[in-house]
Amino acid sequence: MTKYVALLRGINVGGNNKISMKKLKVTFESLGFTDVITYINSGNIIFIDKTKGAEKLALKIERGIKKDFALAIKVLVRDTKNIQELCRKIPSQWTNDTEQRTDVLFLWDTLDTKSTIGLITTNPDVDTLKYISGAIVWNFERKNYSKSGMHKIIGTEVYKNQTARNVNTVRKLAGLMR
Repeated sequence: MTKYVALLRGINVGGNNKISMKKLKVTFESLGFTDVITYINSGNIIFIDKTKGAEKLALKIERGIKKDFALAIKVLVRDTKNIQELCRKIPSQWTNDTEQRTDVLFLWDTLDTKSTIGLITTNPDVDTLKYISGAIVWNFERKNYSKSGMHKIIGTEVYKNQTARNVNTVRKLAGLMR
């Protein structure tokens, strides 16, 4: 049995793709997953399953969501080891607070490589990006948001092949998965 987190892309954002976390939990349980926990309304679901292979799980979850909610939602699945390793490699001083913003861009396999950083428009005076297997972590001071490349990522190939969470959420998920 392995503990996983499913990261759903683009649900409950701006009134679009609305999914109740309570109903989503029922969907996960109907798929045979156990110890299902949802965390905040942005599509983070922790669960246990005996299946090996995150890709197979993601497809199973996508089909379940399509059936129960009539929505085509992309899902990325990571196991506890991956999330713990990611959190260990994110600099501890990188936070998401009033002073700075740190986002974790979880990458689909097609872009899961360090060279993906080169596809992102950044301002080297403001943005710091770090590739960690499966993700790119993006940090900058909030006062520099207008100078950051963060607002330029929407619509790009990288944007379409990732799902983002702020670093506080990722650290909380790591704690819940222990």
